[in-house]
Order: sequence, then C-alpha cells, then structure tokens
Amino acid sequence: MPTLNNIIEGFQNIQDSICNGLEQLDGQAKFEQDLWEHKGGGGGRTRLIQDGKVIEKGGVNFSAVKGNVPPFLLDTLKVDIEHSSDLTFDATGVSIVLHPQSPMCPIIHMNIRYFEMSNGIWWFGGGIDLTPHYVTPSLAKNFHVGLKTVCDQHHASYYPEFKKWADEYFFIKHRDETRGIGGIFFDRLMANDEFDKAQRWAFVQDVGNTFVDLYSHQIKATQSLPFGEEQTKWQQLRRGRYVEFNLVWDRGTKFGLQTGGRTESILMSLPKQAMWLYDYQTTPNSPEAKTLELLKKDIDWINL
Repeated sequence: MPTLNNIIEGFQNIQDSICNGLEQLDGQAKFEQDLWEHKGGGGGRTRLIQDGKVIEKGGVNFSAVKGNVPPFLLDTLKVDIEHSSDLTFDATGVSIVLHPQSPMCPIIHMNIRYFEMSNGIWWFGGGIDLTPHYVTPSLAKNFHVGLKTVCDQHHASYYPEFKKWADEYFFIKHRDETRGIGGIFFDRLMANDEFDKAQRWAFVQDVGNTFVDLYSHQIKATQSLPFGEEQTKWQQLRRGRYVEFNLVWDRGTKFGLQTGGRTESILMSLPKQAMWLYDYQTTPNSPEAKTLELLKKDIDWINL
C-alpha cells in the first residue's frame, strides 16, 4: 500500500512532468520556483509561468503540509471536538490553473490531493475542468472523451459519477451558470469493498498524468484563431466570473486560507487582468451569447 511519503514523492514527480510539458507547449516562457514553509510543518514548491507565447499567467503548485485539524473540518467530519485536541493532519497535492494569452484558448484547472489524519482516516480528492471563453462543442467533446477514457480504465462508474459531481461543484450559484464545460470532480475517495488504497492512488496519478495531453490538444486547436478587442473584452469578463467562483465558492481556496496556507500560492489561480461591467448583456445570437447558452449543468458533451 502507498505510504504518505510515496504519495508526496508521486505528486512531486507529477508536478515536474507537467511543468516540463507546459514549457514545451508554450515554447517561450519558463517556470520560476518559489519554495516556502508552512507554519504547522511542511511546505511547498510554487511554480509560476507568465508572459509566454501561449500562457499569460499560470501556476503548477505542489504542497505537503501538516498541522492540527482545524475546528471547521472537525465539524464537517463530525469528529467529537472535546476529544480532538491531539488530532493532526497531513495534506499533499498538486494544484494547477492556467490563463492563456488568447481569448480563443481556454482556462484550465486541475487539483489532485491526499489528506490523512492521525486517527487513521484518509482520502483522495481532486478534479479537472475546462473554462473556454468561447465554447466549441467538438473541443468540449474531445476533453470529456479524454477524461472518460482515463476514468473507464479504473471503473465504469467513475466518469458519469464524477462528471455530475463536477457540474454541481463548478457552478457559480449567484450567476446561475457553470464556470465552463465542467470535467470531473471527486472527493473523499477512501478504501471500500471495491477499491483499496493502491487503486485509488493509481487513479489519481492517471488523472494527473493526462493533464498535458488534454490541454495540448485544446491549445493546438485554438491558439492560431484570430481575435480582436471584442474577444479580449469578453475574455476579461469571463475571467471575472472565474475570480468570483474561486473567491466565493471554491473549497480549496477556503481550506488553504483557513489553515494558514501561503496566500500568494493560494491566490495564484487568479488572472493578471479581469473585468467587471455593470449589467453587461451579450448581443443576441453572437458567439458570446451562444457560449452563455452552453454554460449549464448536465450537458452530455460526448453525445452532443
């Protein structure tokens, strides 16, 4: 069975592989590394890439931190607070957000993580989703087919279950729209009658290792498409929606801030530039309006 150290090393290797792949994809920018320590123990490697040919700003972060289990998590897990004073946690994982230069290219996010407590409880979690500024159904299909292929290698129930979970999770409730075209999302993956820890860990690694191929296909299909001021304005408005989700609804952002995480690394997910216009309305039948029509839950992208 994989140990905590095995998992930490595995996540570091995934970070290295993804950074190498993204540098090749960009063809110009290189990652800069910032090492940091967590006040409760452990630390991380924040890697930032910016002002590239493809990527305007992005981060591929690794962390392995520890500390006392915070009260909000004890309440969520329904742990008896009176008998939890010595309960500690270890959390490790890789988190990625990439904001491209071109408004024709999509934003992408991935997070894969492992959490364990000193009482023996552990689980894996994660997710990967795509946020195109302009939704192209054929590219959305390709993205979801790729995710389904990875999921199906481990269990037939994974893709439909995790796709639905992503639709629910990556939803901007106060806007009544999805953040993008979704993907997969999973949490609290533990051992049970069907899966052991090694099988859960193998799945999480495969999700991480498919990232570069999935994004490379999207970029190569969109990076040469022409655009102008109107498309750039729309890109910045959609980035504003992305910011709203990450600061209002994203559980990872909240967990990092509530457990004393490194603020710069946590807010790496925000773009360099974004825009908010009061009561902005799209032009009927425009590409922007057609994209908004597709920002909803339960779309079967594979068979659309």
